[in-house]
Amino acid sequence: MRSTQSFEVVIVGGGLGGMTAALSLRQRGLKVTVLEQAPQFGEIGAGIQTAPNASRILLGLGLRKQLEAIRTEPQDQVRRRWKDGSIVGLTELGDFCKKRYNAPYWHYHRADLHQVLTDACIDPAGPGPVVELRTACRVVELDRSDPRRPIAVTEDGRRFAADVVIGADGIRSRVRDLMGLPDTLEFSGEMAFRALIPGDLIAADPATRFLMDRFQSTIWYGPGRHLVHYMIRGGEYLNVVGCVPCTDEVAEKWTVTVDADALVNAYSDWDDRVAAMLSKAKDDVLAFALYHRRRDPVWVDGRVALLGDACHAMLPYQAQGASQAMEDAAVLAEELGRVTADGIEVALRRYVDRRAKHAGMVQDASLQNKTFYHYPDGTQQEVRDDLLRRGFDGESDVSYHWLWSGTPLSDPDLGAYDYRFAR
Repeated sequence: MRSTQSFEVVIVGGGLGGMTAALSLRQRGLKVTVLEQAPQFGEIGAGIQTAPNASRILLGLGLRKQLEAIRTEPQDQVRRRWKDGSIVGLTELGDFCKKRYNAPYWHYHRADLHQVLTDACIDPAGPGPVVELRTACRVVELDRSDPRRPIAVTEDGRRFAADVVIGADGIRSRVRDLMGLPDTLEFSGEMAFRALIPGDLIAADPATRFLMDRFQSTIWYGPGRHLVHYMIRGGEYLNVVGCVPCTDEVAEKWTVTVDADALVNAYSDWDDRVAAMLSKAKDDVLAFALYHRRRDPVWVDGRVALLGDACHAMLPYQAQGASQAMEDAAVLAEELGRVTADGIEVALRRYVDRRAKHAGMVQDASLQNKTFYHYPDGTQQEVRDDLLRRGFDGESDVSYHWLWSGTPLSDPDLGAYDYRFAR
């Protein structure tokens, strides 16, 4: 019988979810190999929000010092009307968030957060076996002739055997396909623009300078579309995500690079400050089709399991996609860290039992927000805005308090940390 310490796990996919899983498993004493199909590890140039539920996971991995060095902390979440920019809702973040939830709400550049996780995975001074990182590894086959030792086979014929194989390979998961699971992807009919706008351009324009005065996470609501923006790297960039009806080209190609005019024109009749802000984008704006998965509790087959977007891809209207993958990673490590090789199947079943319903509720909430954000002007919009003005906790049926409170883990030590005040 293999001991817990000799456990071997192969993770397919080196994104934020996969790397959080790798570090979490390493700290449980498991031997981990990460297979990334790209030629090098890294993340795209974009921002990411981590609400307290995700921050708690990351800080519990011992990353506080590293995270404080790269984070930007918004003081509020602000909701604005599309036509005149009037504020219809405000949720306190900053110190209030840390005091209430004992964990912060932080913004990052995705590449910075990914680098922190990668460095921790390969740090020889860290607890547990150093994670092995392999690039240019596109998995094309799962050899399960020995069900106790599944093998991930790459395009160039390399074979990586382990006690467990985890598919953390995103919304178009190859591992999921190789498991023979049903296609649960659904097209939302929308696409998202993503851009990073230099902060010095925002600061130099009187029309947009207010964005530098107090860091906030801002959502503009409008008919059939919405806009999100927040500062990262301490104001070096304004991260912008704009969700609009999808064009035929983007629907066909999934991802397209467009110029700044396409972004500006998508909001041409909005508040003048929106155009002033968006016109500062460079001509490398990314437009990508928005897909999500139907809720499906089947994440495991034998000793192969899924994590993150591979099993519960959600629309970005709750800012929880990566955060839910991180919660998956923490729970998966907790369950696998409790067993020897003979208990793997039971541990994976418990992992799904603890995560599928919760992640599914967040999937549903994100889908609800697609409608909630995009009401045309009229009665429904007025009712929504009145709810927000009165301090409605969240937007969908899922409240922020439910989403941000507590932890998915049963680790009693996690609550011992005091995250309320930065050191």
